[in-house]
Amino acid sequence: MVNLYKDPRFHSILAANILSSIGSGITMTAVPWLLISKVEGGTLFGYITIVMTVINFLTTPIIGHVIDQYPRKNILLLGEILGFFLLLFFALEGIMGVNYELWHYIVLYGSASFYYNLFYPAIFAFNQEIFEPAAYRPLSGAMEIQGQLSSVISGALAAALLSRIDLHWLLLFDAATYLSAFLLFYKIPYHQQKRQVTQKVLFWIKVTEGYRYMHKRPALFLFLTASFMPFIGVMVTNYVNPVYLKNILHADVAVYGMQGMVYGIGAAAAGVIIPILALKKGNEFSILISVFVYAAGISVVIFTKSISVFYLLTILMAYGNAGTRVARNAFMMENVPNEVMGRTDSLFRLIGLGIRILLLSVFTELSIQNNITYSFYILSALLITCFLIIFILNRKAKVHKNWVIFKNTASH
Repeated sequence: MVNLYKDPRFHSILAANILSSIGSGITMTAVPWLLISKVEGGTLFGYITIVMTVINFLTTPIIGHVIDQYPRKNILLLGEILGFFLLLFFALEGIMGVNYELWHYIVLYGSASFYYNLFYPAIFAFNQEIFEPAAYRPLSGAMEIQGQLSSVISGALAAALLSRIDLHWLLLFDAATYLSAFLLFYKIPYHQQKRQVTQKVLFWIKVTEGYRYMHKRPALFLFLTASFMPFIGVMVTNYVNPVYLKNILHADVAVYGMQGMVYGIGAAAAGVIIPILALKKGNEFSILISVFVYAAGISVVIFTKSISVFYLLTILMAYGNAGTRVARNAFMMENVPNEVMGRTDSLFRLIGLGIRILLLSVFTELSIQNNITYSFYILSALLITCFLIIFILNRKAKVHKNWVIFKNTASH
């Protein structure tokens, strides 16, 4: 066992992630609820989410290139300090008596969405760069537990405080978490790995390196794409769930905040269990089981109108998504070189964003027609299909003994 838990770099990364995740988590819980509480708020929130997803879609390839081109630590520091100044500005406006208008909510939600799109691929590549391969599995598990612990805390705080204190005090607290995360990242020792540059190439060629790397490995590409679907499901249900809870189950903000806490419990359990399972059965098997659990959970949601059962299914879906992500991250770290990790990871995020744009467009229209429950039918069909793809590819990979051989022979 690697001495990951004794490494001060790991402690700083974990603490920084917890703080910034709590801050952004509170914002991403409070702002959507304030938006959908307005007249026609569900539709408005859908359109805002679509616009931000399109923006993230257009910027993702560039972000991937930046992550591979520039020091990952500097990128993380930039994200934290910009988040601090933006939230501090908005908080001070509220303290001085400015009433928050629609554009305030849009900027807050949009900036938090963009922060996620920058932060997570950057920290993923940063971790792969500074830690040894033996640490990848426990690191992925620990990061998932940390992320879900943050979700539990931010959900509890949002549920407890949103109806009791003004938004500007929440934003001030969020700003403090970003600043604290900045200071923790700053003290981590870091030396950027040297990356060989043999010749000058066009910017577009650099940006699309992830696509060319995966194009030569079609089976691996399809496996990683299918295993990304639970994460896409979680992202689109960030829109569907508040609308479903408010309009179908007639729940209040406390139920919505509690859902974030319940989700964190299931996902944290995956962060503990999946690294152990992956050590014994392999990352591919762990991905297969986790996708099955998520697909089962999203499929059964269709048939329930009970908040208690909804919470139970949320735990299953959380376990499925988090378990897939833990095993998939370790699998990618073992199979994708660090020098192209940012662009390769961004390729899948780009594909995911494209699917999210399509799904959110459909789901927003369903919300307008008061048919939001149909969203779960669509997600169920997609997840079952992805599970079958992973199952088939995993069996074929076993025939070829390992993915290194499989990815080189799959195109023949």
